Amino acid sequence: MLRVGLLGAGRIGRVHAVNIAGHARSELIAVSDVNEDAARLLAEAHGAKAASTEEILADSSIDAVLIATSTDTHSDLIEKATAAGKAVLCEKPVDLSLDRARACLEAVSSARVPVMIGFNRRFDPNFAMIKAAVAAGEIGKPELLSITSFDPAPPPLSYVKLSGGLFRDMMIHDFDMANFIMGDMPKTVSAVGTSIVDPAIGAAGDVDTAVVTLTYADGRITVIKNSRRAVYGYDQRLELLGSQGLLSAANVLENTVSKATAAGVTSARPEFFFLERYMRAYAAEWDAFVKAVLDGADIPVTLRDGVAALALAEAATISARTGQPVEPPM
Repeated sequence: MLRVGLLGAGRIGRVHAVNIAGHARSELIAVSDVNEDAARLLAEAHGAKAASTEEILADSSIDAVLIATSTDTHSDLIEKATAAGKAVLCEKPVDLSLDRARACLEAVSSARVPVMIGFNRRFDPNFAMIKAAVAAGEIGKPELLSITSFDPAPPPLSYVKLSGGLFRDMMIHDFDMANFIMGDMPKTVSAVGTSIVDPAIGAAGDVDTAVVTLTYADGRITVIKNSRRAVYGYDQRLELLGSQGLLSAANVLENTVSKATAAGVTSARPEFFFLERYMRAYAAEWDAFVKAVLDGADIPVTLRDGVAALALAEAATISARTGQPVEPPM
């Protein structure tokens, strides 16, 4: 049984608490948060205790921690947790600063405990099937990958100001997906971004609509499209053209009912947001982490993977600002 401390009791922390407490091989022991009431309520809901982060890290009976705190704390907590001998699953991104993320990677390179980064989309059943089909050579050599990721509505401006920007906060999932599917880092990153959804986002120094093109040394291409507004729901699609065929993953809809009449054919909208769309992925992610810790299985998303995605976000940020292609600063 894996005994777990949860650091962070916010929205994503609550998702993880359900999976930790509901897994047959893990137990939620303690929860910490800067909001002590939030930690207490979440702990009580799952039969755990509220504690400080320091108490959780010092508790020798706790085997692992899940880090779901604000991004600017991730690297510090990864280092402290591994130094305390605890396995780590940390939400993306590793840090807002690529230099700090690299330092974290170096600091824990000799750690004897698993460190996994929470890129949950790798565990989505649809995307995982595409990866398996690619690995099996079902469409030959991948040549052109297209990733669409549109949020239903922009986040609060207070969040935008602290998020690190669309490329680090939102598109970083897609950068990791590109690395996952294509199996390689691109040679160059070209980005264009604008603020047309909400001018206040632009005034805060961020963009809300962006397109990034990744080019690879062998000529392959990935195109990523992001928007903070898709009024019809959470748009999450992927299409991969290969030398011998095409793979695609469509949106997951609210239901499977369609209506066909003389007026046309209609169906349900995409599920509204990530909490609905990726619940199965979060559960599968946690299961993979448990197996890595208890059974010695491979870590499916490493800290190095997290740094690689952040390097692409850094390159995209620079490219969008300068209008020039940028080599990822790995």
